[in-house]
Amino acid sequence: MAGIRESLLRMLAPLLLGVTAAGAATVTPTPPMGWNSWDAYGFTITEAQFKANAALLARIKPYGWTYAVIDEGWYMGNPLGANLKERAHLLDPYGRLDPVVDRFPSAADGHGLKALAAWTHARGLKFGIHIVRGIPKAAVEANLPIAGSHFHAADAADRAATCPWDEGNYGIADNDAGQAYYDSLARQYADWGVDFLKVDCISDHPYRPTEIRQIGRAIAKAGRPIVLSLSPGPSAIPNAAEMARSAQMWRIMDDLWDSWTFPHPDPKTTFPNGVRNAFDALAAWNPYVGPGRWPDADMLPFGSLYPHPGWGDPRQSRLTPAEARTAFTLWSIARSPLILGGNLTESDAPTRALLTNAAVTALNQENRVSHPVDAAAPDHVRVWTSRRQGKPIDTVAVFNLSEKPLGVAQAWSSLGLPPGAFSACDLWTGARFAASPRARLSIAPHDVALLRVSGVAARCR
Repeated sequence: MAGIRESLLRMLAPLLLGVTAAGAATVTPTPPMGWNSWDAYGFTITEAQFKANAALLARIKPYGWTYAVIDEGWYMGNPLGANLKERAHLLDPYGRLDPVVDRFPSAADGHGLKALAAWTHARGLKFGIHIVRGIPKAAVEANLPIAGSHFHAADAADRAATCPWDEGNYGIADNDAGQAYYDSLARQYADWGVDFLKVDCISDHPYRPTEIRQIGRAIAKAGRPIVLSLSPGPSAIPNAAEMARSAQMWRIMDDLWDSWTFPHPDPKTTFPNGVRNAFDALAAWNPYVGPGRWPDADMLPFGSLYPHPGWGDPRQSRLTPAEARTAFTLWSIARSPLILGGNLTESDAPTRALLTNAAVTALNQENRVSHPVDAAAPDHVRVWTSRRQGKPIDTVAVFNLSEKPLGVAQAWSSLGLPPGAFSACDLWTGARFAASPRARLSIAPHDVALLRVSGVAARCR
């Protein structure tokens, strides 16, 4: 019955999702790939640090890495302050967040982040920023005018809809004034050259569908294609269709950090998530994956998490090489957005090798279909298959979630392939397996065998 239910979900999900926002599939025909500042810099990123990371991202752009995103805090005069007052959010005369010139000197021309976006575009990349949904409390208290309208900030504010974990903003009311405020943001960001907008405290705890719709409408009118990314998770599957009408990606888990698992003494929270949690989340959301709609398992905390990570002390990622390989494989084959979180200026050779495996990133970026295999496997074994649209399965990932080595000796058909003999090549190690009716594998704890399979001699590409 479970298999039938999953098959029905996969068939019906596109119909349940309905029509996405205009042009959504054109804006993001494949999952966005790029880099975000949060995991390494938290609130503290500067223009110089952003440029240093973006320059390195541009070097690996041939593998699909495209978006360079400044996360929360670009408008904070003192990002290490203990509270809203100490952090000193900078606003323009219309109640919109403004970059701090001491940290972003190119903003001294009075055009916000426009010059920095142009610098990013000149390197063949796309430029993104983060905001928390709503309107700054200081703008409401001063009742600043809303650009391009006759409304003022107090008209747009929903004072009861604050973010429980960010004290900076009131929510936006579901009225014309609220729409005018989001319209003013979208026009400004389009003028700056923003290509990617991550909006926080909107897709879960709490879910704000009215504000999602308002932002989606504002972007549609802004005159520039902008990817809308909703955060944090876990988003609820019943909200998938509604989110897909306005956004191109949305978080399906709470924040991911650098461990296989984390203890959760409070049953009311899943923060932080380890890599292990992503298997169930990505499997549950698999029927809803497709052009213009990308369930997002969060940024990948690989390599250096220096100098001011968004959670915890500065450190090298605690993920083992096997765990990082597993995460990268799972995100790639499940077609989650691939957004790096580590400090690229301190990447070591193994991390660079991980990010530049063209055969693996192609699983994420080609026109492909992937599924978890619905089989009676032990809980410590997970299997995903991938195929090009309209073609037979050509890739199988076998994950060992246990603390012990895993031996596999079974028919290929139990791994999602049709009956028969197959040869294989591991896309990570290059190991080759002669044609056989059975897969014979040895997989280390928390590791993966990522196999390109063929009825003839398989090639590692």
